[in-house]
Amino acid sequence: MYHIAISRGLKSQQQGRNVVSMSFSVKRPFKQDPSATAAFAALRGALPNVGHARAFRTVVIGGGTGAPVSIKTLLSLGAETSAVVAMADDGGSTGKLRAQANVTPPGDIRKCLIAFAEDPDDALTQAFKYRFEFADNHTLGNLMLSALEQASGSFPQAVRICEGLLHAKGHVYPSTLGNVVLVGETKDGRVIEGQALLSHSRTALERVWLKDPSTAQPYPEAIKAICEADLIVLGPGSLFTSIIPNLLVPGVTEAIRASRGKTLFVCGLADMQGETWGLSAEEHVSALQAHGMTGLLDYVLINTPQPLRPGGYEAGNFASEVEGPTIAGDPHRYSEATGRIRPVSISFDSVRRIQETGPMVITRNLANSQNPTWHDPLALSRAFAEVLKLCRSPQM
Repeated sequence: MYHIAISRGLKSQQQGRNVVSMSFSVKRPFKQDPSATAAFAALRGALPNVGHARAFRTVVIGGGTGAPVSIKTLLSLGAETSAVVAMADDGGSTGKLRAQANVTPPGDIRKCLIAFAEDPDDALTQAFKYRFEFADNHTLGNLMLSALEQASGSFPQAVRICEGLLHAKGHVYPSTLGNVVLVGETKDGRVIEGQALLSHSRTALERVWLKDPSTAQPYPEAIKAICEADLIVLGPGSLFTSIIPNLLVPGVTEAIRASRGKTLFVCGLADMQGETWGLSAEEHVSALQAHGMTGLLDYVLINTPQPLRPGGYEAGNFASEVEGPTIAGDPHRYSEATGRIRPVSISFDSVRRIQETGPMVITRNLANSQNPTWHDPLALSRAFAEVLKLCRSPQM
């Protein structure tokens, strides 16, 4: 166990706030839900509950792939957990439902609801994930949410009904109910419209924004959850298309600033083809700061398979297996020549530079040894437990 910690978060200094795997081929990361693994089931009882006289409130901000990982980890630690979910998804089943039925994007909400389900092996929970390949590849959960939205006249009501059906152990809130469209610019200057296209960009993204911010009124319950949290967790997950879209909703970063809680960013383990291709951990943090999080990060959790050394450069424990070529020497442009991925890089010097901007950097070996683009549940749980203890520490 090791970590580098040079400075405390700017947010706590400035505001004096109290605190908030199934197997798959490495060549095809994120084919399935990383949190839907038997390893997460073993977390219950594996670690001591970090509960307190008052339940420790946490909120996870993200999308449908990474957020469930943090949700299940926090629940295993006894934290009172909710989720604020991005509403920019326009791909796959969700994209078809948005276009054809004019409904609120259900996909990422569905995945987070499943993460909160009391019994992951329950028939209804399993059915919620069932995908009808003969019917436009829609999932039952997406269809239920969309049908309930139209029947009740309210997407939040549809979510509440599904929370009850699944006996959810926490609440899921959309960051906005607006019909938002995500737009982004790549590092080579191209402008792309649509979350699905952005997530498969040929070149790493430079920045993203909402096409019409006026349509993105913040959902009040999401803002309340953030303001009341003792720990706010960003990620893991797709940086530009799942995490940052929440921050673009007016009022969300303001709620983070006003919250009494601490803020943790869980950096991804590996490049997302195109979206963050070639970006280092330092660049991940810089991107968050450029999208409203300057001075608001207290902790950054980064995967390092070995202790970092001054002057050394750590690229991850699966670099030799999956590192792929770049195009024309551009480290931020993705090539499908091998269909491979690369670990997010981090160095001792870049850790120091990150910490000079405010947050404490915590480095741990977080990768699953068999599926290194997925977090190891027990390692992540131990790291989260450390952060929760730091949040409770009077001197922090």
